[in-house]
Amino acid sequence: MKWRDPLLLVVILLAAWQLLYLAVGDVGLSSPIRTIRALTAMLGDARFLPHVRETLLAFVQAFALALVIGLAIGLTLGASRLTGEVAEPILVALYSIPKVTLYPVILLVFGIGMPAKVAFGAIHGIVPISLFAMNAIRNINPVHLRTARVLRLSTMETVGKILLRAALPEIVTGIRVGFSLTLIGTLLGEMFGAQRGLGFLLMQAMSLHAMERIMSITLLLVVFAAVVNAALLALERRLT
Repeated sequence: MKWRDPLLLVVILLAAWQLLYLAVGDVGLSSPIRTIRALTAMLGDARFLPHVRETLLAFVQAFALALVIGLAIGLTLGASRLTGEVAEPILVALYSIPKVTLYPVILLVFGIGMPAKVAFGAIHGIVPISLFAMNAIRNINPVHLRTARVLRLSTMETVGKILLRAALPEIVTGIRVGFSLTLIGTLLGEMFGAQRGLGFLLMQAMSLHAMERIMSITLLLVVFAAVVNAALLALERRLT
């Protein structure tokens, strides 16, 4: 029974996709069946798999950096209320800056290749993860901390038994947002300054107006993002 709603959603999305294809035609879309067939053929092509590995490697590195740096910043700022109140507007302002404007600087610093993609992906995820982690610590009920002092818990026990457990659900929400933005940043980095990867293939297909290829790569990315987000959402609900 628990799979009924997701399955129904997939059916509705496929039906809407097919109806949109009938309305637009081959100029703007490819049909679901043709897209799935094209994707299956691409996954069976030995020349396609290195591009998948390239994107996956860049994304994993970027997400790991965003996670470590974002949590370090967020937890540090959240531990001090005054510092957090000063830093929050700055982080929000940084979050609102279009990251594409920073890409020329990243290319100058890292050059064209894997480091630039990793850096560009990471800067998309660091700020949201920091904001959620900071607010998660700041929003912890003060009663919990007073109880820890009454029970004479050590600093490590307070962090492990109270702070992390109380803040973890909101932190996971931030990780979920950071995951999506890091993936977008990695793909954008491949689209504008790379010779390999799914973003590079997507840009190449767009220049050739190869609609089936565009839709196939997009479908692969959507499935990957949906599966990971579903897993993180399930973890978030369990923690909550």
